[in-house]
Amino acid sequence: MCPLVLELEANEAIDSVVCLTGQHREMLKQVIDVFNIKVKYDLDIMRPAQTLFTLTSDVLLNIEEVLEEEKPDIVLVHGDTTTSFTAALAAFYEQIPVGHVEAGLRTYDKYSPFPEEMNRRFTSCIADIHFAPTETNRLNLAKEGIDKDVYVTGNTVIDSFKTTVREDYVFKNETLRAVCSSGKRQVLVTAHRRENWGAPLEQICRAIIELSGMYPDMEFIYPVHLNPVVRDAVFGLLSGEGRVHLLDPIDVEDMHNLMSRSYLVLTDSGGLQEEAPAFGVPVLVLRTETERPEAVEAGTVRVIGVEKENIVSAVKELAENKQVYDDMARAKNPYGDGKASERIVKHLLEWYKKR
Repeated sequence: MCPLVLELEANEAIDSVVCLTGQHREMLKQVIDVFNIKVKYDLDIMRPAQTLFTLTSDVLLNIEEVLEEEKPDIVLVHGDTTTSFTAALAAFYEQIPVGHVEAGLRTYDKYSPFPEEMNRRFTSCIADIHFAPTETNRLNLAKEGIDKDVYVTGNTVIDSFKTTVREDYVFKNETLRAVCSSGKRQVLVTAHRRENWGAPLEQICRAIIELSGMYPDMEFIYPVHLNPVVRDAVFGLLSGEGRVHLLDPIDVEDMHNLMSRSYLVLTDSGGLQEEAPAFGVPVLVLRTETERPEAVEAGTVRVIGVEKENIVSAVKELAENKQVYDDMARAKNPYGDGKASERIVKHLLEWYKKR
């Protein structure tokens, strides 16, 4: 949302107010600082052993006061988080219009990703204006009877590279500075989704162990999510493995510049499926399905599941077959031209004038 916030702030016709829930504060602060975002409200809802029940209720109760004080003309929410759905629900209770950024992504499996798939479906039911990254996303909404005030804009995450990525960039993280100057192939790994907790995450880690033994010229860089369930599993299996670098979450500048210089991305993240193709970096998705089929169809992303053998086999093919690798690396990124935020602001103002 940061590029969109900057675009909103730059427009004299708009008075924008930023509200944070305060989840994953360490990760959040990095992003806010890089984009120099002015935050007016911080709900500070993070608590130990938080569940979906406490998260949902805390957001709902705390944002009520913000909405009543600001009385906004519209509330913008993003994507598929529990925060987005709950903020949209709160706005609905106050009869405030909702704009959904990154609308229309679907797997049509309500438990995968969990709880994100239902979060975004619920949000679509509430939203008054929908900003779909791609034509496929627009068609998903149309199939559900949502065909009014739907705009294809591209994805705002591509816009962010104008702020974060530079050829002369120097990494803040010491490990990244060393690894990225080693002359070896960097493989970026992220895995944290709830549906991968337990056995799937163990399979992913064991695949990394095997691959690091197979390819001495590869360095595996894994910024590990702050969730204790993820950290206990990952550090328990991968600590001490040669050429496997387990890092605390890195800031958005380090992450984007690392991605731009990576050889390959292994991830269960949705965002990285959109981001890495912009740099010509192949992505292997550590899930059994994706709500981003455009990248699969374009050839820059491949869904490989979470079984160790499948992960090892997929990486082996890319590492040893230059033609296969080049075909993925050269595929066109379907997620936009870096002007999504401009389009969203334009459509917002046009929509407001029509009301």
